Amino acid sequence: MWVPELVSNEELSSKPSRSKTQGDQMQYVITAKDLTKTYGDVTAVDGISFSVPAGEAFGLLGPNGAGKSTTMKMIGGVSQRTSGSLSIMGLDPESHGPEVRAHLGVVPQQDNLDEELKVRDNLLVYGRYFGLPMSYLRPKADELLEFAQLTDKAKSKVDALSGGMKRRLTIARSLINEPRILLLDEPTTGLDPQARHILWDRLFRLKEQGVTLILTTHYMDEAEQLCDRLIVVDKGRIMAEGSPASLIREYSTREVLELRFGSERNATIGAELEGIGERLETLPDRVLIYAHDGEAALEQVSARGLRPVTSLVRRSSLEDVFLRLTGRSLVD
Repeated sequence: MWVPELVSNEELSSKPSRSKTQGDQMQYVITAKDLTKTYGDVTAVDGISFSVPAGEAFGLLGPNGAGKSTTMKMIGGVSQRTSGSLSIMGLDPESHGPEVRAHLGVVPQQDNLDEELKVRDNLLVYGRYFGLPMSYLRPKADELLEFAQLTDKAKSKVDALSGGMKRRLTIARSLINEPRILLLDEPTTGLDPQARHILWDRLFRLKEQGVTLILTTHYMDEAEQLCDRLIVVDKGRIMAEGSPASLIREYSTREVLELRFGSERNATIGAELEGIGERLETLPDRVLIYAHDGEAALEQVSARGLRPVTSLVRRSSLEDVFLRLTGRSLVD
């Protein structure tokens, strides 16, 4: 469980100094340079560099084991880096851990709520870790329950909540100290589509309030919905960086034609599809044709006498970007 160290009210209310940049350039709240983390012979994070301006929704996109969660733990000050530099609001999280964590909100990959406590009490008890007075916590807890659409569940036990409700409560708990930066590690894993969209709406609202969001995910639609900018990470290294739209423009085509010919036929059909579209990708379960006009590509397939079991024309996504960069899908 990521539990913040006890910090004083003075530390919580203090504002770390931020260096001024020339002109009207945006101030960076997070700056990493050559950030590296190793565990024995295993390199989890391999010399990555990035900067995040205040108020941005910044994503780390990649498969399991890419180094996303390890990076988040170093930002949160609960895991020491092996080398490189890291600055959070102008402070090093290793030497100024309590001050940095006082201004962070953390939503871990797995909910770690106290199942024995009531919903509202989870917020009150967590707030006490920050040394916050009850005179502040009581109205703040009510405000956060309303934000998370959990007001009617305030006196319910946590174990009676649905998965989506627990996730919203975890986010509400992370906001108890009014953080400037919110770290979200796989925030919607395991949720149904309706619960995901409700959670996205809550995160949009936080961003509108000026909270900087740092998000890890392997869901490409989530990254496209939430992130202003992101890095694609694989095996601890940054493969690409930019906005979702710019990455799709750079590494993919406007549309993708998905064809299924059956498990045995998919592997051998490539030669018969050569020359259709700009690029061909053969996966175990389907063949992808990258083209500016997917319907026109499908017509060419039909003109060659080929009859796929199923066909689908869709717009390119970040998964196509990752497939181009690494040769595998985001969920591998």
